[in-house]
Amino acid sequence: MSDRKYFGTDGIRGYANKSPMTAEVAMKVAMAAGLTFKRGSHRHRVVIGKDTRLSGYMIENALVAGFTAAGMDVFQLGPVPTPAVAMLTRSLRADIGVMISASHNAYHDNGIKLFGPDGFKLSDEIERKIEALIDADMTDSLAHSDKIGRASRVDGADERYIEFAKRTLPRAMTLDGLRVVVDCANGAAYKCAPAALWELGAEVVTIGNQPNGVNINAECGSTHTANLARKVNEVRADIGIALDGDADRVIIVDEKSNVVDGDQLMAVVAQNWKERERLSGPGIVATIMSNLGLERFLQDQKLSLARTPVGDRYVVERMRKDGWNVGGEQSGHIVLSDYATTGDGLVAALQLLCVVKTWDKPVSDVCRRFEPVPQVLKNVRYSSGDPLETSTVKEAIADAQSQLANAGRLVIRKSGTEPLIRVMAEGDDSKLVETVVNDIVGSLRKAAA
Repeated sequence: MSDRKYFGTDGIRGYANKSPMTAEVAMKVAMAAGLTFKRGSHRHRVVIGKDTRLSGYMIENALVAGFTAAGMDVFQLGPVPTPAVAMLTRSLRADIGVMISASHNAYHDNGIKLFGPDGFKLSDEIERKIEALIDADMTDSLAHSDKIGRASRVDGADERYIEFAKRTLPRAMTLDGLRVVVDCANGAAYKCAPAALWELGAEVVTIGNQPNGVNINAECGSTHTANLARKVNEVRADIGIALDGDADRVIIVDEKSNVVDGDQLMAVVAQNWKERERLSGPGIVATIMSNLGLERFLQDQKLSLARTPVGDRYVVERMRKDGWNVGGEQSGHIVLSDYATTGDGLVAALQLLCVVKTWDKPVSDVCRRFEPVPQVLKNVRYSSGDPLETSTVKEAIADAQSQLANAGRLVIRKSGTEPLIRVMAEGDDSKLVETVVNDIVGSLRKAAA
């Protein structure tokens, strides 16, 4: 990722109104992406969705200016989930799709995610082409004055996505008899997620559905499940569903208010789809962060686990390469390629609810497929340089690896979206795991000071 100036692991992201997340850069990104995806003489079109951040208005208008300048017609969807943008890019035969969102980050960040005409996130190669154009003079390549694009708002984007999500369930399946609490993170799914669940027959209690531009992901959603757990307990719900700001990930809370992560959700889907002969490959795809317990569970099911770098686009790339149809991340990105080209929190939740209804068991039983191996993850923030290159940090890492040996795993990586170094260790000995992480974190903090 270090060779790229703008793109990280999930598009372009940063603090709103600071480089690179400025109106000026957004306009140049749109011009560059528009020129990159102009192929043939047809009227080119782009769809743009966003979440509920205040800065979304600024970024959206800048993107509209850039794309129309490149000669593309723009279809503005308003606040919709990221997977809805991916779906509508294909459905509306657009040449490119854009989601304005910083996913689970706080309101002050924003981002630009780009999708190709096939609904998939862009390859590194295409992102590099776009980057090269952003910093170049594009004046002579822009549309002639009579070929400038038009912009219009699309009505009914939410309804189209709701129907798409509902159709992922078997035709006769309803959610009658289930009381569901859904936390929309004051984000992009604040309208469509509760509506889809209610239309399928569930009794729906909704929280995190009052966006005001600055409360997205604020003590709510998939990264803050305490309020959801309390609400599930208060209303005696069967399940709690926590989406993030752009609804491409989901975390579940069971009827006992226990949190269920993406690893358990993947295990449920993998087992159920294997039983129904729906798995297209001999296993599933997950990242280096997924728990060792998931890997062992899959082995017991005679299934394998293919691991990728962190980022749902790498999961998707591996799924496409191998032809597998289930993948995801512990953080709640669940990719079911029979239905979607990217993570889809609502669709993943519906697939789980389908299993709950089919097995006729409480969520706590359905979602406890394996006992997680003790895992500790800590983040260290740094301001400059590369603390991982210091000799004391290298020694601490080498020492941790020798202590864990064959009894666990150590993963150390830089975040692709924030100046953080993530230190994760797991193993059967919880005290050892805690110790090795603390030792590495301590040395990193000294090096970063």
